[in-house]
Amino acid sequence: MINKQSIWFLTLFSLILVLSVYYITMPNELLITNNSNQANQETINETSEEQAVIKESELLTALRVEAEEERTEEINALNETLNNKEASTEDKNNAFEKLKDLNSLKGKEQLLEKKIKENFKVDSFVKIDNNNQIRVVVSSSDHSTELANNIMRSIQEDFDTKMYISVKFQS
Repeated sequence: MINKQSIWFLTLFSLILVLSVYYITMPNELLITNNSNQANQETINETSEEQAVIKESELLTALRVEAEEERTEEINALNETLNNKEASTEDKNNAFEKLKDLNSLKGKEQLLEKKIKENFKVDSFVKIDNNNQIRVVVSSSDHSTELANNIMRSIQEDFDTKMYISVKFQS
């Protein structure tokens, strides 16, 4: 039989769940305090327009998801090696070093994407393979060799060794 304490718990949990769903589905305009100042309304409209324009292309999102899935599989395999009691110390050390390298590459990729966004005002996807190949996919309707060359030079500045950099444009 259900006691009073369980009923109260379920009632309060249900209430919290309903309120959180309501809050999540609530439009953003209701969350912003309404001031009668017209300047605030203009600022809100400008930021809403900017947020609508900043949408990334579906191709870049698909590439990010694919790369993340590949990394996740590799990380899971390395974690299995680390957690395996029968693996040798050398294997565990190698797996740990590979995990560090993967995290470092992911950070470099994000840094390069941010740099391209800031310097060239275009959305991009950056993938570093084998520590000397860099694949860049740029979402831009302007397919200029000058832009590609500038992106390659900008990326090469961050590395001491010569890198093989390819830039591909997607609309």
